[in-house]
Amino acid sequence: MEGDNSIPLLTTKLHAPRRRSVLDRPRLRDRLIQGDQPALTLVSAGAGFGKTTLVAEWFSDHQGTGWLSLDRRDNDPALFWAYVRAAIAVAISDADITHAPQRSPQNSVDVSITVLLNDLHELTHDLVLVLDDYHVIESTEIHEAVTYLVEHLPPHVHVVISSRSDPPLPLAAMRARGDLLEIRAADLRFTGDEISEFFGQSMGLTLASSDLELLGARTEGWIAALKLAALSMQGRNDPSEFVADFAGDDRFILDYLVGEVLDRQSADVRRFLLETSVLSRLSGPLCDAVTGRPGSRAVLEQLERANLFVVPLDDRRTWYRYHHLFADVLRARLLDDDPEFVAELHRRASSWHQVNDGRDESIGHALAGRDFDRAAELIEMETPTLRRNRQDATLRRWLEALPAEVHANHPVLAASLVGVRMATGDLVGIGSLLDQIESILEGSIPAPIVVDHQEFDRLPVQVLVFRAAFALLNGDPPGTITFASQALELVEPTDHLRRGSASGLLALAHWATGDLDLAEHRYEDAITALMDAGHLSDALGCSLSLADVQIAQGRLGAATRTFESGLRWTREHPGLRGAADMHIGLSEVLIERNELSAAAEHLQTSAELGDLAGLPQHAYRWRVTRARLERAEGNLTEALELIDAAAPLFDTDFSPPVRPVAALRVRVQLACGDVAAGQAWVTDRGLDPAVDLTFIQEFEHITLARVLIATHAAGGDRRTIDESITLLERLLDAAEGGGRIGSAIEILVLLATARRALGDIAGATSALEAALRHAEPEGHVRVFLHAGPEVTALLRALASQADASRHLERVLQAADGVGAAVPVAASRPSGLVEELSARERDVLRLLRSDLNGPEIARELIVSLNTVRTHTKNIYTKLGATNRREAVRRAEELGL
Repeated sequence: MEGDNSIPLLTTKLHAPRRRSVLDRPRLRDRLIQGDQPALTLVSAGAGFGKTTLVAEWFSDHQGTGWLSLDRRDNDPALFWAYVRAAIAVAISDADITHAPQRSPQNSVDVSITVLLNDLHELTHDLVLVLDDYHVIESTEIHEAVTYLVEHLPPHVHVVISSRSDPPLPLAAMRARGDLLEIRAADLRFTGDEISEFFGQSMGLTLASSDLELLGARTEGWIAALKLAALSMQGRNDPSEFVADFAGDDRFILDYLVGEVLDRQSADVRRFLLETSVLSRLSGPLCDAVTGRPGSRAVLEQLERANLFVVPLDDRRTWYRYHHLFADVLRARLLDDDPEFVAELHRRASSWHQVNDGRDESIGHALAGRDFDRAAELIEMETPTLRRNRQDATLRRWLEALPAEVHANHPVLAASLVGVRMATGDLVGIGSLLDQIESILEGSIPAPIVVDHQEFDRLPVQVLVFRAAFALLNGDPPGTITFASQALELVEPTDHLRRGSASGLLALAHWATGDLDLAEHRYEDAITALMDAGHLSDALGCSLSLADVQIAQGRLGAATRTFESGLRWTREHPGLRGAADMHIGLSEVLIERNELSAAAEHLQTSAELGDLAGLPQHAYRWRVTRARLERAEGNLTEALELIDAAAPLFDTDFSPPVRPVAALRVRVQLACGDVAAGQAWVTDRGLDPAVDLTFIQEFEHITLARVLIATHAAGGDRRTIDESITLLERLLDAAEGGGRIGSAIEILVLLATARRALGDIAGATSALEAALRHAEPEGHVRVFLHAGPEVTALLRALASQADASRHLERVLQAADGVGAAVPVAASRPSGLVEELSARERDVLRLLRSDLNGPEIARELIVSLNTVRTHTKNIYTKLGATNRREAVRRAEELGL
């Protein structure tokens, strides 16, 4: 099976093991079948307790259930969610549940769980998703995503997890809410009556009640041990003697019993079992290749009939697997008997998989068999697909498994290792790897091994891109500019990915040094190139940074268009992460324009989409922007709490840290009147108003000026206010010279405050007039409202002049009712009960289309409940009772 995004999937993982319970256990089955089933059912117990058997038996009796058998490879988030979507698609063949996230390759890792949840909300019948062997999942990213999925499931969708250990999910909270059903080892153990029934009816063994009690006591109802004991007793004349000798803890019991089972098999069967134990799944042709003997299909069928721990994986009896415990012991025995032969068995398996069903398992066996030359060749061939599908976790796992000497001879693989390490911020060994690749390119190391010659030819440019990124991460923007510029000079016109990467790194470097005009142009180049390369996730990340630059330039309109463009991409490519960030950005612009209701709506939409619909900065940015909104509404305590919650989540994702969280906190503390906290921060940071200015510290230096002004207001001497004015004048020169009009407006307002404190009314008024001139074209309002009553009084004096601007009127209207939304050029059509919000206008526009409710929700990237709430508000404001009437009224009012 293969999804549209070219991630190969094994259909055998989507089939539950064939129903083969040795005992009907209604007491457990009835617990699974509840009228009010919770969001999550957890079946958790050690190996051999019958977890999979119980769930598979329940599974076989229920329609609308998807099954996924997990293994270690599924720790790659892209692969995990591809399998989840496929399992749901198998369960609900008429639901287009997988279409959105699979349409474009770059979405494989960045799957939007929200899109999946929206599709699940549309289902009209119950659905259960079973995740078997969840204990193999170790990825924190997957655990967080599964938590989000479970916590937001609609009432008719449920998840069943079978695991040898408790998964790191918030089980306590789920338990407290009643969202968790648990079946544990104590529940799964065979009772005395079940042990008697199992031996008598299922296994055909007649045992004395005392023997049954002894077996129950010694196995503690452990199903695997009981089953192995029954197999060992078959054919014995005196089962009581066996029971009497049966002792030891679980590990020794298992070793002893499997030994008993193995010893009772023919030499040919025993040899087959040991040699094929290296395989995670078995088929006749594969086992023929590994053992070097024909007839494996018949042997597998024989083993199944003999109940020798062989589990069929499909309905056609093509693929099987061994019971996990049985396989573990077989592999241990194989290592004891013939350790040198293990590697050869893996190599044979690798050869077969390479020819027959793809490279994934072939690479795994090659690595296990220490056939590193084959593994390196296969990995190099597979790398472009993995990079395109964003399967960085899988690629890194394979690359890190190769010895260092392999990387030394395979420059393309060495470059791939650099890329996957840098993607996670891991700089260990990066410098030496790049030196090594350059030595190969310069001919210092003869005869490198190359499989992908196209990638090898592009290595000179790729190394320069890596050097540029490495310099940036080490705080060397000039070095980044040098290397990235060299890369752009060498890159081929058709190599859009590296052109986009180099342009993006140049943008970051220029941003870090305060040259925002160049940063903007380079981001535009990067976005175009990355779009041409098909890397939409990276293009969206650059768009977020571009909008940040535009806000710093004071160009709120341009930033709005950038955010809206990003939202359009996410609508056109469902599952593309970043929609949540675009809503945050729009909220930030609206807060500055004092359109607080609309800003709150975008933040709410972002919250509904969640962290999984956001880029790496999302969790931090949402809390900071929400704090700005709380402060704008006068809720300073809530604002501080949000900033404190944001601090440990601070993540710039390569962007320069131009707004450090500690400085944000000081600004709110000053608004609370806590001047001492600001002074302590200045001391801790070692800030000096006379120091040379840098763009990277501009926000901190403006905050320092605020602390100096507040110190003077609290009784400080004249020196503090003089220092603030001198600092602000220097900052203003730098900001205006660098085209950072957003900073310039704030600096001018603070200059007005400082000069007013010295009684320089003319100087203060002049600064405010300059600030208003900068602010009017883009609608800046909030920066004036935070300046205090003295500045408001100056603004009122300016308003009395004949040439007062309309923007000044808007600022004063907002000052008269701080917290109220004051949309730029807002007007209410006659007959409209209440002005429609920006989001309600979006919904109204789509109500005129043929889209239904769920389709409107997907178009706007919100939940169906949110659409329903907006629609109800629209009806109320338009005085309508249905969709047709609302559309007609809107047309009459010219909306």
